[in-house]
Amino acid sequence: MKRSRKPDSLSLDQARRIAIKAQRADLGDARGVANRADLRKLFDRLGVLQIDSVNVLARAHTLPAFSRLGHYDLADLDHLAYGGKRRKLFEYWGHAASLMPVHLQPLFRWRMKEAEEGKRIYAGLSRFAKANKSLIKDLRREIEQRGPSAVGDFDAHANRKGGWWGWSDAKSALEWLFWTGQLTTSKRGPTFERIYDIPERVLPPAILDSPTPDDADAKRSLIEHSALALGVGTEICLRDYFRLDPVSSRGAIRELVENGTLHQVQVDGWEKPAYTHVNTPCPRKVDACSLLGPFDPLIWHRDRAEFLFGARIKLEIYTPKPKRKYGYYVLPFLFGDRIVARVDLKADRDAKVLQILATHSEPGIPVDSYIPALADELRLMARWLALPHIEAARAGDSAKALRQALA
Repeated sequence: MKRSRKPDSLSLDQARRIAIKAQRADLGDARGVANRADLRKLFDRLGVLQIDSVNVLARAHTLPAFSRLGHYDLADLDHLAYGGKRRKLFEYWGHAASLMPVHLQPLFRWRMKEAEEGKRIYAGLSRFAKANKSLIKDLRREIEQRGPSAVGDFDAHANRKGGWWGWSDAKSALEWLFWTGQLTTSKRGPTFERIYDIPERVLPPAILDSPTPDDADAKRSLIEHSALALGVGTEICLRDYFRLDPVSSRGAIRELVENGTLHQVQVDGWEKPAYTHVNTPCPRKVDACSLLGPFDPLIWHRDRAEFLFGARIKLEIYTPKPKRKYGYYVLPFLFGDRIVARVDLKADRDAKVLQILATHSEPGIPVDSYIPALADELRLMARWLALPHIEAARAGDSAKALRQALA
């Protein structure tokens, strides 16, 4: 059957709907209680979820699945990520520190090789590796002999607390081994610290035995994954998804366009050309109802998020409190096909309270158009996080309406 020709231009509304659909953020009221298979399918679609240590509400990698699937058991995600050698996810540098499907591991071996050569890794870590080859070799051998180990298991090398990022020698050595693929994450400890082990004891044998693709082939595959996950994006957007370099990304995109895998389009209002995957649908309508975590892949690329939704998303965690506009851990609320509000949230686990510290509407969005849906979404989040109580503060231009809806 002959495939219909894709349009050469997209309206902003079309681009926004394509992006939401591609990210599986359009399920709205169709969400229920998700199971392990649902989580696995989501990871296969998204390809990568960022890991972050901030836990004021929930771990960063846990929020995108809630945004898309609704209530799910965190133990299922933990099993997929750390459940022995049959695990379906692994940790590595994808977008940043990330969880990704294990079948993508061969596509990152070029990055491991480059790290070993001191390329495209933190300069301080590269210098440390050159100056501490014996220490790195010894720690790798020790983990191979003793099994899964945390940084704290190497007290003899915890001698440096200043310098680069304040890391000890042991931490620096283990992180270099992780970056080069000689170690991987076996599991996470009680305080979410990384427990390292050799890949042979962690990753599925079929993954380790799979052939290593040519560097160009691997990067081309990653660009294709990016295009499928994003739906539509410029060259910068596509390479940012897995943090690829500009030269390789441009070459990969050019080849994918030439072979018909990607289609170049012009989005209204965008200065640079964008690309869609040949299998990406253009829905006439999407019905999203999701609180997006600050590290959600739909809004990773801040310029793209602003182009699509008209909302400038800024992480204010590192902004001094008096200078914050929306709050410390702010989640945009995606409703319909627009970002309509932002809520600053915190989980008080001791008191079992979901705290809503501030609520702000986006400019021009009527409060009564989304507040009932936002209240329901916050109730769902509270149940998912096992927080039976919700407290809404008075900060923000929409706080009063939300407090009334939650009453």
